Amino acid sequence: QVQLVESGGGLVQAGGSLRLSCAASGRTFSSYTMGWFRQPSGKEREFVAAISWNLVSTDYAASVKGRFTITRDNAKNMVYLQMNSLKPEDTANYYCASNRRAYSVVISSRPDEYDSWGQGTQVTVSS
Repeated sequence: QVQLVESGGGLVQAGGSLRLSCAASGRTFSSYTMGWFRQPSGKEREFVAAISWNLVSTDYAASVKGRFTITRDNAKNMVYLQMNSLKPEDTANYYCASNRRAYSVVISSRPDEYDSWGQGTQVTVSS
């Protein structure tokens, strides 16, 4: 498994921006698809975005497409989530996760396809 630490959450007004970061250590970071998930209070964890190990492919939840951008820097073992035009419904605890399969050609949005998770960072968007 890989150890993941998120940062960058906070309180922002609607329409604002935040950039989340996730630092990875442990197994070879560059071999695994990385994802961001979020969990609003009292609700289930949901997929936000993912990026393939080779940076070729990305996938986004419909609710964030066009507003959020996932990137990664394999040299620095980092993955990022740039969040623009934030809405109150984006309020949640955001988690970074690493896919369980190396060199996967398919980007999965299923939480059970990810075997390493960070502790989460809270994002609160006020109206």
